[in-house]
Amino acid sequence: MKKLMAANWKMYKTWDEARDTAEALVKLTAPALSDDREVLVFPPFTALKGVADIVAGQKGFFVGGQDFYSAEEGAFTGEISPGMLEDAGASYGLTGHSERRHILGEDDAYIGQKTAYGLANGLNVILCVGEKIEERKGGSVEAVLERQIRAGVKDVPTDIAPNRLSIAYEPVWAIGTGEVAGPREIEDAHAFVRKILISVFGKKANEMRILYGGSVKPANCSEIIALDNVDGVLVGGASLDGESFSQIALA
Repeated sequence: MKKLMAANWKMYKTWDEARDTAEALVKLTAPALSDDREVLVFPPFTALKGVADIVAGQKGFFVGGQDFYSAEEGAFTGEISPGMLEDAGASYGLTGHSERRHILGEDDAYIGQKTAYGLANGLNVILCVGEKIEERKGGSVEAVLERQIRAGVKDVPTDIAPNRLSIAYEPVWAIGTGEVAGPREIEDAHAFVRKILISVFGKKANEMRILYGGSVKPANCSEIIALDNVDGVLVGGASLDGESFSQIALA
């Protein structure tokens, strides 16, 4: 299984800034990228086509959309469809990111609807799950993860190709805070995610990638990526600089 090293640029970067970062990333990473690694970039929508044009033809490089709506077209002001993402060069979409859940109010059912729709309409999907600090302190990590995963994949066909659906475990308390879950916390959470996926999809779930996200940076990526059931990373702040993320991608 190839490790998936994903960069989420969130609401950062103009067209020119995004292209400059993508060019630096490709220049620093592509020559040394091993066959067991893939690099995925989630730019803002306005820069998606520009970044996709830069990574096009680069072996192991992909582009994705940070969000999408569960309809192909219509009177949905401000929304974007899977088809529009694909037309701009994207092959992946994100669902369930903690900022969509806890800032923008997306609930489990809606996230599940988007996940299934994106997969049905050609995108590979990374479903994000993770607990808040009070949920961890209250001993409800597994309950939260199980609820989010089962709702998130509720309408996904059980015969889905395992390379098309990934889960990103992102403890909310570790995103952008500098705090990182410890190795035992990460391994326990990823093992539990794997267990739930197997209960839904059977043995093929062993081929589904589980990523870790939460203050990943060059200094800690090698340790994290070596842990059991960690099949990649989803990186925020440390991915905004081409050199920084190239070090993560090659870790």
